[in-house]
Amino acid sequence: MANSNNQLQTAKKAREDEFYTQLCDIENELRHYRTHFKGKTVLCNCDDPRVSNFFKYFALNFEILGLKKLIATCYKNNEPDLFSMNTCEQAVYIIYEGDKNGNRIPDPSEMEVLPLQGDGDFRSAECVELLKQADIVCTNPPFSLFREYVAQLIKFKKKFLIIGNQNAIKYKEIFPLVMQDKIWMGYGFKRNCAHFITKYEDTASDADHREGMIRVPSVTWYTNLEIPRRHEHIILYKQYNPVDYPKYDNYDAINVDKTTDIPCDYDGIMGVPITFMYKYCPEQFEIIGVFNHGCDNEYDLAKPILNGKELYTRIAIRKKQI
Repeated sequence: MANSNNQLQTAKKAREDEFYTQLCDIENELRHYRTHFKGKTVLCNCDDPRVSNFFKYFALNFEILGLKKLIATCYKNNEPDLFSMNTCEQAVYIIYEGDKNGNRIPDPSEMEVLPLQGDGDFRSAECVELLKQADIVCTNPPFSLFREYVAQLIKFKKKFLIIGNQNAIKYKEIFPLVMQDKIWMGYGFKRNCAHFITKYEDTASDADHREGMIRVPSVTWYTNLEIPRRHEHIILYKQYNPVDYPKYDNYDAINVDKTTDIPCDYDGIMGVPITFMYKYCPEQFEIIGVFNHGCDNEYDLAKPILNGKELYTRIAIRKKQI
């Protein structure tokens, strides 16, 4: 797992972001959001529509979801190649508006490959115009541009369901959006890991190797689409005591190592792991800040230090009085 994570970091630094999502993973997550799509225009703006599983999912389920329109764009590519070298300065896009011949299958004849004037960068003026047409954006954006990508979605007030690194929660550009209830975690991947289709070699120590894929840890789905799980209260049953819940050396807050260990009778500030966000219910808890570097931004309260040892990032929360 460590080697796989290092490889992801290397890819990010090199701006090599070709991690393609499996159809089964898309189906697994999207099944929770079906009611959101009726009558909507969906944009997949980091996907070559001829090979993307995001485009495939929405095209195959166009009538089932009751979509109005499906738009997909790619970056620096005009050939139907999953692993483009991204050397072409002109890209393409497709607009699909559903079955026209009655066979309920998205046929090539019903989709025209249209040229873009530029390279298909999601930040370009013509791609922004396509973004403006969309109601919901769903894709796996470049991890290296995640901050910028989310900022654009927020700027244009778009609904979205996208894949990103789980640790993006602590980014100074993302965490305020979490606190303001503008972005939250979806249902996620099993064990918070995903197998992506890629050209990079998988050198992970994990036994679950798959041909033509790389196993990447700490990835999740981010969204601002409402899901029932987000409003389910966590059942708390453990009771506070100072031995099991010591305070940080440098901040008046107790440390909680597992979400299931959150005490039911403590009303002060608690530091919980990032994975708490999968169970976060805004009616039950208030997010106070993050215990991270302690100097990154106004929401970064302190380094999480316990008995002289610095811990992994913690989310600072407090129970609401219900």
